[in-house]
Amino acid sequence: LTTSYELDVWGRIRRSNEAAQASLLASQYSRDAIRLTIAGLISNNYLALRAYDAETAVTAESLASREASLKLVRSRVDAGLVSPLDLYQAEGALAAIQAQAATLRLQRELSEHQIALLTGNPGLKIAAGDLRQLPMPPIPPADLPSALIEGRPDVRQAEENLVAANAGIGIAKAGYFPKFSLTASFGNESAALADLFSAGANGWALGMGLLMPVLDFGRTAARVDQAKALNQQSLVAWENTLQTAFKEVRDALVSLRENSTAEAAQNARVASAQKALDLSQKRYEAGYSGYLEVLDAQRTSNEALLAMIATRQARLAASVDLFKALGGGWKDTAKQAG
Repeated sequence: LTTSYELDVWGRIRRSNEAAQASLLASQYSRDAIRLTIAGLISNNYLALRAYDAETAVTAESLASREASLKLVRSRVDAGLVSPLDLYQAEGALAAIQAQAATLRLQRELSEHQIALLTGNPGLKIAAGDLRQLPMPPIPPADLPSALIEGRPDVRQAEENLVAANAGIGIAKAGYFPKFSLTASFGNESAALADLFSAGANGWALGMGLLMPVLDFGRTAARVDQAKALNQQSLVAWENTLQTAFKEVRDALVSLRENSTAEAAQNARVASAQKALDLSQKRYEAGYSGYLEVLDAQRTSNEALLAMIATRQARLAASVDLFKALGGGWKDTAKQAG
């Protein structure tokens, strides 16, 4: 049996191992990036599903209110107190809210199907809930270190790709130098370890082989140029990944801030719309206004509630985006210190 070992005089094998290790790590970080992306998709789809649950609850309340209004209007029409026009308007408003409820049920079911697909659980069934009952995510603390970006799997992947490309230059340059190989021929085992390399031992024969580079018509130079180009490409990709990471963090922070402000305004809008609805219903029952005023107040209240839920969903989704942009969130250093 004959085995040949290359002596790594110029570092070609070491650089090859470095490139292989970096490529392996890059593949692992690519897997982590995919996992983080899927986790974000599942989270946002879950928030959408809970938003549909909340909108369905609001619609159910509006449906009950419009059914009661229709009953009241019908009794007033039968008594000759109001025009049949009020009855037709009340029936149309009830039909509109029934259609809204059907649309929400459809969207909720489609969202559940999407979550089932993402989680690999085709028979997944999620019980009804309400977005408004979900806990609010933590507010990011001041002075978050920018080093958190370095923990993102896509940034780590780009960094390892750069390491592998840089090692590739050393591998290509090693092609200019001769290769030294150590050849060992194994025959019968020596009688004594001390005689292993003696001339009289018949078990081992060692030899040195030297492979000198020959005229290769510029192939080695071309490989070096190619390796340098790949290294430059990897550097640009790493820089672009960093820029994208910082942009995503900034976008998420701005979205979180503005949606929090918008939600406070939407809550005030909901409160005002509810007061207007209560007052319009009392005015109609007392005969001071027409039913059109009630319809307008009902529509405004329903729209305000739906807009508030959409803003809450956007705020929660911005928190998910921030966690994802930071590569998984941050640690509470204050709690750790305590």
